[in-house]
This record gives sequence, structure tokens and C-alpha cells, in this order.
Amino acid sequence: MAILPRKSMMVFLSSLALLLLSLTTNSTNVFAKTMVPKQQELDRISALPGQPPVSFSQFSGYVTVNEHHGRALFYWLTEAATCPQEKPLVLWLNGGPGCSSVAYGASEELGPFRINRTCSSLYLNKYSWNREANILFLESPAGVGFSYTNTSSDLKNSGDKRTAQDALVFLLNWLSRFPQYAYREFYITGESYAGHYVPQLSKEIVAYNKAHSESTINLKGFMVGNAVTDYYYDNIGTVTYWWSHAMISDRTYLSIISHCNFTVKTTSKQCEDAINYATDHDFGDIDPYSIYTPFCLTMLNNTKRHLRLKNTLLRRRASGYDPCTENYAEKYYNRPDVQKAMHANVTRIPYKWTACSDVLFKYWKDSEYSVLPTYKELIAAGLRIWVFSGDTDSVVPVTATRLSLNHLNLTIKTPWYPWYSGSQVGGWTEVYDGLTFATVRGAGHEVPLIQAERGLTLFKSFLAGKKLPKPN
Repeated sequence: MAILPRKSMMVFLSSLALLLLSLTTNSTNVFAKTMVPKQQELDRISALPGQPPVSFSQFSGYVTVNEHHGRALFYWLTEAATCPQEKPLVLWLNGGPGCSSVAYGASEELGPFRINRTCSSLYLNKYSWNREANILFLESPAGVGFSYTNTSSDLKNSGDKRTAQDALVFLLNWLSRFPQYAYREFYITGESYAGHYVPQLSKEIVAYNKAHSESTINLKGFMVGNAVTDYYYDNIGTVTYWWSHAMISDRTYLSIISHCNFTVKTTSKQCEDAINYATDHDFGDIDPYSIYTPFCLTMLNNTKRHLRLKNTLLRRRASGYDPCTENYAEKYYNRPDVQKAMHANVTRIPYKWTACSDVLFKYWKDSEYSVLPTYKELIAAGLRIWVFSGDTDSVVPVTATRLSLNHLNLTIKTPWYPWYSGSQVGGWTEVYDGLTFATVRGAGHEVPLIQAERGLTLFKSFLAGKKLPKPN
């Protein structure tokens, strides 16, 4: 047997190591499949009721985040439609606080399926984000959707801090269950009150990585849309949007401005009255989350429209071109056969699955006044940060986001320009040193629902780290 020279031997060993690494990280490889943890396979979804055939894999189930309290969070992973082993992992979070990423992100925005009106079957979303990445939807915190706690007091003690801490524990435990994603490029995305969740979780991960260099989470950046950001600027920007879009009268606008002190979180009776007059009298029967699309008549008849202007997002009632999609989700995910297929509700929670939790919204304990200081920390950490706004949302409108971001005092790298999706203007964008801001033209609060193609263009550009496209 010939003995290789020392240099050739080192090259051979290095090549062998790379080969073994590729085998263990390729999720489609037979060898890798033999190494898959048992719980991962138990979480595999064979097919959802009424689902069309697909080529990608799906997994869903529970990950315990606090054994003592019995808190467990529910997730749904839809792997990339092609080459999942080569594409990044992206976590999506909805806001509220108290609203479900399964109800909104997965089922009517960027997920691979939409629910038909009869709630008997699903159809494909051709602009699903899993065309570009492996998408992980998380119902967070405990008490949202199928996520639960065995300690009832947890439901009245939720807040920003514990939500971020539990989400970090979830990620660490989930990655041990799905080791093929352990060192994959990772991004966090979300909308609305996830404007708190996303940067707060990013901050927790950055701190964790500094303390655990041997087992870091490969966080590359985050992107948030129509994001709750700063109590003062959000509220001033919202009232300005209402007035500038002729949703309220001059008299109502002046009444709000004169009676509301947005430098403090507590509001006076006069301020509450002025806001209630705007939403109950001036607005009329519109969908405030998408002011130019129809309102859901079923919700109009069955639900009292209730809006409050505060730094926690308004209770989400309806949105979208088909404004009743929230109703479809609540019917579909309460079906026993659907829950069985998704390995959901295994503890038989004593309440129906709902798109949003009123209990969590009502009793939310801690909410940061502003996440702008967190943005500054994460910009300094070198993360890729994008913020976008659908420009027909009156709940967390583009005016609010622009006011907030302006107070970061960032240096402009690429001045304002129109970006394109196909042959049409998709919106407008400006690139700063450390952050990209973009609007999405004609989109409401849920950008991927109202403007699906433009939302996908935005997502692809974010993942690629490239500027939004200019005209050819």
C-alpha cells in the first residue's frame, strides 16, 4: 500500500472532512435521514386535510420553553419548495400582542397555502415565501393559538421581556431537534407588534452568541413591516395619517392633538373620547388595516369594532382583499382532523383556537416605550436590517414608521427612489448606513396578502442583501 506524502495526506483528510460535513448537512441525503432525531420525524406532516400535492416537507408540533410552568410553543415549518438544504431559515412572527402566525402569516400572507371560503380545502399561494427560504412560523407567546401554558397566571403576566426570552429558548431547543439547520443562515421577519418581538429577539440572540461562541445561532439580519416602533412617534404619525388621508375631520384632528399627550403612556378621558369619536364616527365602516379594500360584513355584524391608539397594536379584526379570511382560519384550525394532522392541541386546551388572544392583549405587562435604542445596538452589531410599510395601513402607518426612523439620524447611502416589481412601481425606498427602508405601494397592514408579488420581490431582495430593483 502506497503511503501518501504528508501534504497530500492533509489535502485528502480535508476533502474527507468536507464530504462528511456535506452528508450531515444535506437534508435530502439518505445518510442524513438516518441521523434525524426521532422527534423531528414525529413532527412531520404527511398532508393537511384538503391540501393540494406539494414537493416540499412540512413539520409542526410543540417545543417546551419552560418545564416548571409547562409553557410550550407551537411551530409550523414549511421547507423551501426547491433545494431546502441550500436555502436559509427564516422565522416569521405576527404581533398583536396575542395574534397567531399560523392564522395570519402562514394562512393568508406568505405561507404556501390559502384556505378556501368553505374551509374544506386549501389552495396554493404562488407567491409563497418558501420559494426562497425555509419558513418557520411560531405562535408566540404561550396562550397564542395552539401554544399553551399549564400555569394560568402566565396568561396575565406576558410581556415583551418574557416573550423574547421564551423565543430564544424555543430556537435553541428547536435547532437541537432540527440539527440540519443549526448553522444555516438565519433571519427573523414579522409585522405589526412584532416590531417589538423581532428586534428584541435579535438582541437576545446577539447577547447569547457573545456568551456562547461554541454554539452560536447564525443570525444575519431581520426585516419588519408596518412595525410598532416608538410610542410617541407612532401615535403622532398615526393621527397625521388619518388626517392626511381624509379619514377624520379637521375638528377631530385638532381635538386629538389638543387633548392627547403622547409623551406618556396613560391617556386622559378627553383623549380617549377624541380617539373614540374618530374611529366610531369619522371612520365609517372601513377596514383600518387596509383602507381601500372592502370590510368583512360578517365581522361588521358580529364584532364590535374596537380601536385604541397605544403602543401595543390595535386588536386585529379584519384585513385583506377578501376581508373575511380570518374567519376561514378560525374554522379550519378548529377542525379535529386538521389538529390531528398538525400534531396540535395535544393537551386539549380548554378553549377554541382563535386568531388572536384577547386575554394576552388585555393583560400585557411590559412593553418598551421605544425600540429605537435596540435598533442602534443591532445596527452596531452589523445585522442586515430592513423596515417596510404597506402604504394603505392606517393602524401602524407609513407616516409613523418614517417619523420613528428619522430619529435614528442615519446617514443616507442611496437617496429615495421608486423600486419596481415587474413593470410597475412596487413602492419607494431609501438606503441608510445600517438600515434599508421601503414602502409597498397599495399594500395594507399585511403586505404579502394585499400585494403578494411585490411582497415576494421585497423578500427576495432582502435575503440577497441587494437594493430593491430599479426599472430596466
